[in-house]
Amino acid sequence: MVFIEYIVLLNEDGLPKLRISNYYKDVLSNQRATSADTKEYIQEKLRSAAWLIKSIHQRQRTIYKVATSIVKFQKEFLDKGIDYLRPLVLRDVAEDIEMHESTISRVTTNKYMHTPQGILELKYFFKSSIQQKAGEKISSESIKEKIRQIIAQEDPSKPISDQEIVARLKESGVAIARRTVAKYRESLGILPSMKRKKFF
Repeated sequence: MVFIEYIVLLNEDGLPKLRISNYYKDVLSNQRATSADTKEYIQEKLRSAAWLIKSIHQRQRTIYKVATSIVKFQKEFLDKGIDYLRPLVLRDVAEDIEMHESTISRVTTNKYMHTPQGILELKYFFKSSIQQKAGEKISSESIKEKIRQIIAQEDPSKPISDQEIVARLKESGVAIARRTVAKYRESLGILPSMKRKKFF
C-alpha cells in the first residue's frame, strides 16, 4: 500500500521582501544632525512599517495553517478525486487551528491551491452537504459530479429525466429530491432532458 504525504508550501513569487532601510536607523542614531521633531516623525513611521511587515508575515502563517488543515480534512479527495470530497464548513477549520471563522473566511478569499485534482480556490473545499438516511453526509460538489457523469453517459436520443437521475443516484446510495437534482443540474449549465434530446 502506497502512503502519500502532502507538503504545504506557500507560493511567494511576486511577494516583495519587505525590510526597513538602515538609512532611517542611521538618521536616528545621528544625535547632532537630527532634530527631536524629525526623530519622533521617523520613529512613528518605523513603527508603522514594522507593524505592516509583521501583519503580512502573520497573514502568510495563517494561510499556511488553513491550507494545512484543509489538506488534513480532504486527504481522501486529494488521493482519489471528487467522489471523496468531504463536507466541510469554516467552523471545522476554525476549531482545528483555533482561529475565528471570520479569519478563515477572509484568508480563503481569492486564494488558490495547486493539488493533484487541479488548481482549486480554497473556498472550493467549503461546500454544503446533503444528509443521507444512514446519517452520513455527502458533499454537494460530489453529487453534482455524479449527476454530470450520469448525463454524460445517456443516450442522446433518449435523455434521462431529473426523476430518472434521482433513481440512479438512489441506486448508488445518494437520496435527494428531484428539485435538488434540477437545481444542481442547472448550476452545471446542463439543460433539461426535453432540450437535450437530439434527433438523428
